[in-house]
Amino acid sequence: MATLATVGSSSVLRFNKTEPLKTNPSSPFLGFVTSQLSGIKISCNLPVVVAPLKPISSPFTPSLQPVARRICPFTGKKANKANKVSFSNHKTKKLQFVNLQYKKVWWEAGKRYVKLRLSTKALKTIEKNGLDAVAKKAGIDLRKE
Repeated sequence: MATLATVGSSSVLRFNKTEPLKTNPSSPFLGFVTSQLSGIKISCNLPVVVAPLKPISSPFTPSLQPVARRICPFTGKKANKANKVSFSNHKTKKLQFVNLQYKKVWWEAGKRYVKLRLSTKALKTIEKNGLDAVAKKAGIDLRKE
C-alpha cells in the first residue's frame, strides 16, 4: 500500500508492507530514499540485511568515451565567440577554436616522452621555460599521463 503526502513544496511517498518483517529493535526500521529524477522522498520499511544493499538506481555510465574538450590544459585557452560578418554587414555567431595539437614532448625528469594535447602557444612556452616549470604552474601531474 502506498500513500502520498505533500508538505510544502516537497512530496513524500510512503510504502507499507502488510507482511511482518524481521527487524532489529535497536536499528532504525524506516528508511528514506530520494529520487534522483523528481526529488520525491520515498520511505519504506527496510528489513535487516547482513549483506550490503545494492543501490536502487545505478549511476549512468556512458558506453562511449567522452570527447576531449577544446581547452588547452597548460594555458587555459578556450574557444572565442565572434561574429562572422558578410559583405552586407549581416552578423552571425561563430566560434574561433584554439589551435590544439597532439604532441609528444620529452620529459627530462621522467626520462620519457609524454603525449600531450596542447595549444601552439603552450608549445612555445614549453620550449622557452621547460615542461616541468609550465606543468607545475598549470597544476598538471605528468606522472599519470
